[in-house]
Amino acid sequence: MIERQENVADYTAQFERYRGLVKSFVCANTYPHSLESSFEALNDWSLFNTLEEVKDWFIKKRNSADMEVVNIPLNETKGWCVDAVTGNISHESKDFFTVHGIRVTTSVRETESGWDQPILEQVGYDGGLLGLIRKRFKGIPHYLCEAKAEPGNYGKVQFSPSLQATYSNLKKVHLGRKPYFSKYFETPENYENFTILFSAWLAEDGGRFQLKRNKGILLEVPENFTIELPNDNFIWLSLHQIKSLLIEDSWISPHIRGILAHV
Repeated sequence: MIERQENVADYTAQFERYRGLVKSFVCANTYPHSLESSFEALNDWSLFNTLEEVKDWFIKKRNSADMEVVNIPLNETKGWCVDAVTGNISHESKDFFTVHGIRVTTSVRETESGWDQPILEQVGYDGGLLGLIRKRFKGIPHYLCEAKAEPGNYGKVQFSPSLQATYSNLKKVHLGRKPYFSKYFETPENYENFTILFSAWLAEDGGRFQLKRNKGILLEVPENFTIELPNDNFIWLSLHQIKSLLIEDSWISPHIRGILAHV
């Protein structure tokens, strides 16, 4: 990535001018970083790539993704068990999630008689960590995103947060490696001058998941803190680029949207 030097000199001066112009409109309980975030979104301050370069990079990632997803009969899924009495489906590790039935009674939905349906329930209910790293380069904020392949993604690959992992993944129940960057979000207090800009439990789709939620975290690391990217699926984006990519069909994951919705 080639640093775009033309953005370095302008950012700080322009932001100070913007701060002076809008200060009378800022309410007392605004997030401390929301003012700067609103400024970031107005222009592409990225030091690394233009928006068109990011789009080209992402399209190549989608086209080169080697994840193959094949529909198979549910009773052929390895490691998953069907209870002979209840019919509930669970993993042999007793972790991840279960599939069971619910009966819904309501007078405020499309059918007043209610309905029955299967539903996914996360073991322990708390789904996982969704973490986005914010880091300044020469004073300009950038956000670490991943072109992440998931089997159910529309388009197979989507822009995802720096960390997207269930607690089962964090415990390595899958017997694989621990997710990249997880230590920063699990124990930020172990690192000097790490700042949590946002942390909240984010709701999931209640039509498919029972009582599911994920912890969304926006974490700012110091400018002098070195982050080594583990592979070329990770990319630093400006906030303007992330918001511009929202108009592309199914490029930005709902997890990034959820973390940045407050700014």
